[in-house]
Amino acid sequence: MKIVVVGAVAAGTSVIAKARRNNEKVEIVAYTSGSDISYSGCGIPYYIGEDYIKRGNLTPRDAEWFESRFNMKLNINHKVLSVNPNLKTIEVLNEITGETFEDSYDKLVITTGARPRKIDFDNKNIFYIRDVETGDKLKKFIHETSPKKALIVGSGYIGLEMVENLIQRGIEVTVIEMNNSIGRLDPDISIYLEKYLEKKGVNLILGDSVKDISVDGKTITTNRGKSIKIDFIVAAIGVIPNVEFLEGSGIELGKSRAIKVNRYLETNLPDIYAAGDCATTYSLLTGEETYVPLGSTANKMGRILGDRLTGGSLEFKGILGTSIFKIFDMAVASTGLDETEALEKGYSIEIIHNIKPNQTEYLEASREMVIKAIADRKTGKLLGVQILGENGVDKRIDVFATLLTFGATVDQLFHLDLAYAPPFSTTKDPVNYTGMILNNAINGKNKIITPKELNEKRDEFLIIDVRSKSQYEVAHIEDAINIPLETLRERIKELDKSKKIAVHCNKGVTGNMAQNILLNNGFDVSNISGGYSNYSIISKKS
Repeated sequence: MKIVVVGAVAAGTSVIAKARRNNEKVEIVAYTSGSDISYSGCGIPYYIGEDYIKRGNLTPRDAEWFESRFNMKLNINHKVLSVNPNLKTIEVLNEITGETFEDSYDKLVITTGARPRKIDFDNKNIFYIRDVETGDKLKKFIHETSPKKALIVGSGYIGLEMVENLIQRGIEVTVIEMNNSIGRLDPDISIYLEKYLEKKGVNLILGDSVKDISVDGKTITTNRGKSIKIDFIVAAIGVIPNVEFLEGSGIELGKSRAIKVNRYLETNLPDIYAAGDCATTYSLLTGEETYVPLGSTANKMGRILGDRLTGGSLEFKGILGTSIFKIFDMAVASTGLDETEALEKGYSIEIIHNIKPNQTEYLEASREMVIKAIADRKTGKLLGVQILGENGVDKRIDVFATLLTFGATVDQLFHLDLAYAPPFSTTKDPVNYTGMILNNAINGKNKIITPKELNEKRDEFLIIDVRSKSQYEVAHIEDAINIPLETLRERIKELDKSKKIAVHCNKGVTGNMAQNILLNNGFDVSNISGGYSNYSIISKKS
């Protein structure tokens, strides 16, 4: 059997490695455009920002090593131009000589990845970051011209990672994003990151886009009339699957224009398969088609496909879209559905904001995390989580991703036996605490109201601030009544039981205590999610 692999980065090389481990006799041939294989695309922003990171760190394997290691033929600088499924052949261009030729296959694997989506301007000072060669170009430009100001178009993972690494180079950075929040974050988490980036000196322009670029590439104007002086642009507005060469082949594409595959990574045509950023995936939660191109997913799909091609039984189970990125000292992570997606899928959702330290507070390294969790009120199942914080974010998002993978309900989160010692967690880990809040809201009597919901229904609620008088006097929600917790029981007769009450403290815990006092005295009361700390930040966004 002859397996031909088109593309040799994350998914393609994983296919080859697993297929060869399973079977020594199968013939494997690969074609890939360009000279770099199996490179670390996610490391490119750090390669640009740090001189100690060398090109070889991102490209640790070359074609000769791969051929020797896996007893196969890897043709670099060879671009596949077309596929003929009827004859089981491909047309190949040698990018060095210009020669074209045909090759045959028994099994064809398409792992051509994706390329950056272009903005509507052509200028030598616009850079797209996708592979090591594009990283080389920008790094060379920075070293040769010593630019002072950069514009990043888009606020996805690559764009935000570039922010930190350009500032590391002493470059002033402006980020322009057409949406009103950053990346794939919900607005009530995005606002925390926005405030953090502004403190770091990043100029954020949200809800706007580039209208025009001057001929010399040094001035841009936006659709809202802003004019910004720059030295270069990094465009990071998403990617497009590399599938144009399949036109006329009969291979079916999905909604995202990526190749449609099933759980066995088969296309609609026999003996043709696809994996990685050029292929669709599907949601572990909904079973529906999705497209979230990530290196971790590409590697996983490649291993599964390499196994199946050589007699194995692995299946692709789908993804949650779990992701994390770092910008300065801040980590931002998400898994599962965001709020908009959950509502679009028809879920009746419970939303909570849990603001907790990552470890015991008296330790110097302790930092606060903001956790937004979404659950289905009907089934009690966890649907999605977003976290922002300086320490401990990676640990928690992985726990939440595991819970989502196995369909955990909110009542199960509290019972997790997670590791505790002061340097690593709090006695009730933030994951446990998230479960407690959600379970009380869905299965108990402790209703939660988000700042957004409260602002939409403001006239329906009497707001009681149970913080100290001094905290209340510094800042408070308009028209809120200050009844410190220690005086609540003695003043409870002042309150009208016919009124809905929204109670809050600073971050939620004392508000929950006040809520229980009021509930036990017959009041209809909700606790404001995340307390005044969360309300004051989120309300600025709305």
